[in-house]
Amino acid sequence: MGRSSRPQGSLSPTLTPPGSYGTALRQAACPGCGCWSGRVHGSYLRFPRDLPTAGKLVVVSLRVRRFVCLEGSCPRKTFAEQVPGLTRRFGRRTERLRSTLVSVALALAGRAGARMADAFGVRVSRNTLLRLITSLPDPPAATPRVVGVDEYAQHKGRIYGTVLVDVETRRPVDLLPDREADTLAAWLAERPEVEIICRDRALFYAEGATRGAPQALQVADRRHLWHNLGEAAEKCVYRHRGCLRPTPAPLEEPQLAPEATELSPWPTGHRFAERTRAKHATVHALLAAGHSKRSIARQLGMGLTTVLRFSRATEPEQLFTGQWQSRPTKLDAYKSHLDQRWQEGCTNAWKLWEEIKELGYPDGYGNVRAYVSRNLRGRPQPVGPRPPSARAVARWILTHPDALPEGDQLQLKAVLAGCSSLESLASHVRAFADMLTQLRGEQLPKWIASAVATDLPSFQRFARHLERDLDAVTAGLSHPWNSGVVEGHVNRIKMLKRQMFGRAGFELLRKRVLLAK
Repeated sequence: MGRSSRPQGSLSPTLTPPGSYGTALRQAACPGCGCWSGRVHGSYLRFPRDLPTAGKLVVVSLRVRRFVCLEGSCPRKTFAEQVPGLTRRFGRRTERLRSTLVSVALALAGRAGARMADAFGVRVSRNTLLRLITSLPDPPAATPRVVGVDEYAQHKGRIYGTVLVDVETRRPVDLLPDREADTLAAWLAERPEVEIICRDRALFYAEGATRGAPQALQVADRRHLWHNLGEAAEKCVYRHRGCLRPTPAPLEEPQLAPEATELSPWPTGHRFAERTRAKHATVHALLAAGHSKRSIARQLGMGLTTVLRFSRATEPEQLFTGQWQSRPTKLDAYKSHLDQRWQEGCTNAWKLWEEIKELGYPDGYGNVRAYVSRNLRGRPQPVGPRPPSARAVARWILTHPDALPEGDQLQLKAVLAGCSSLESLASHVRAFADMLTQLRGEQLPKWIASAVATDLPSFQRFARHLERDLDAVTAGLSHPWNSGVVEGHVNRIKMLKRQMFGRAGFELLRKRVLLAK
């Protein structure tokens, strides 16, 4: 067996090996029936590529013998010998080069892996690397004692799968093509050794775990519990956003003369007002010149009824009554809310429209934008510091007091002092945080009863949802197990999907997740 070294750039060189060598074994086993044969039928040369050496492309020159199978019942008449650890059937690369390319493909996938392989002198396409991953056998099946279950997105918003992780070894165990209860139940039923299941509070995972592993202890993940608590707290703070700052005193507006308001409801420079004044002056000028009303209508292109109405008005302001701007609209019932929110500092027309939409406003965004532009945009804002947002106050409540900056502590203290509901919310959040960090799950029923008795609807709903999965939540607040390692693998799956540029089908993605180190 010999080697031929060539410059790095020659990817398909013409080989002139100094010598070809073969194996020293006298016999070989038939891959069909397994019988050994020493009868040589013939030989031929193989040139598998090997890892580059010192920047040079290396090709192995190997003489391979073909043996005659002596077993009459075997469908094979002849077979070629293989060198263990060096060649395989129809392989054009040595096993050492193949394993190196597989490692590159598992780490970097197609395009990036092809660029890396080209950097150390092996030119290979991205599709070849992906095919190498697909051809790998599945890893040995492992049955974890503590398994973590969570979902991942194959196509966000449309297709989701399930990842299962051994929480003790922190290694992925399997990927499921969907997040249905039946699929998870079938997977767990084949593994009765599972003792603990860490999951979120999704109904399909709860049902699948109950049916597939009734003997296992189900543990609700504490991170998901804290996240759900934060969402409920933010909704409660938003509902009491009026307490975040005292209502400012009404601004004194200059009093307009009532005569001017009555005589000129439209300001000077208004398009409709100026056009009406010009037509009124023209009609009365023609009347003073002796023209008849029909003649004026023909000259100005106006209807006779309109000319009569202009002629009877002594002042143009008398024609402004009953116009479209004074008619009742669907927005009238919500203008007081818009004015109040404007004074509170909310100057976003889209946000104001969303708020009154929740209060029952049936119309579109354009009317709200027009009202804000005409009536509120020029109104001065109240003097004073801007109130904190609902999200900021919720973050202050959810943060440990020792980790909160002094300025935020003072603002939170002022907010809680002005609203008893938010003070109750903060006390319940602190009690839940104590249960979560100190693993005091036995206090959960008492906490739920206290939360349901509050006047915070969002918090009441959160507490009632905990009652539906009480055993798993209690176990999550009593045992150290959690799904944090599963969340890490979900983020890793996102990275692997991005690497494969849309080629991340389920089978290929499963191989990379389970086989990558």
